[in-house]
Amino acid sequence: FRLGSLLASGLATTCLISAVGLVIALGAGLLTAFLRLSGGPVSRGVATLYIGLIRNTPLMLQLLVLYLLVPASWNLSALAIACLALGLFEGAYLAEIFRAGILAIPSGQWEAAQSLGLPVSTCWTAVILPQAIRRVLPPTLGQCVSLIKDSSLASVIAVSELAQQSGLVVSDTFLSFEIWLLTAGVYLCLALLLSACAAWLGCKLQRRC
Repeated sequence: FRLGSLLASGLATTCLISAVGLVIALGAGLLTAFLRLSGGPVSRGVATLYIGLIRNTPLMLQLLVLYLLVPASWNLSALAIACLALGLFEGAYLAEIFRAGILAIPSGQWEAAQSLGLPVSTCWTAVILPQAIRRVLPPTLGQCVSLIKDSSLASVIAVSELAQQSGLVVSDTFLSFEIWLLTAGVYLCLALLLSACAAWLGCKLQRRC
């Protein structure tokens, strides 16, 4: 029972890290994409620097640096830092995916929306973004699956997620092959579940459009 509770606790922590990290990644990616597309020179420069810095350094190094740089007075737990680091890491990749999806929309769509007298915000929310979402959904799904797998690196800052708890179970039982095979199966099930949710969402978007 203790071994099962360890794995269940690790799975719950992995799901929490993945969910919070995904929310942060989506927000950071969308904001960065908008800054690169319509921001001023300074905004575009900051967005480009963020993408270049994050995408060209290892995630493990980013986790360690962020863990060491966050002041103790902020009272951020290792779990919160892991969520933030994963979100910012995946957000840099999502920013380019979102930007490419928006640029793929024909300019005539924007011009048609403006000719109808729609406000800029309505042009984005009612015309541009719904079409862009359908284009970016497959690569976004790939990044979400990557986020779930990358959550295992949170163990380097002592977050008790699934991979770390599996290691503890292995050290207690010496069933290395069986436990790690089970852990791999759990990650696979999470990825397949996410794929099913994305497929359902894609069908809903197709019906609406």
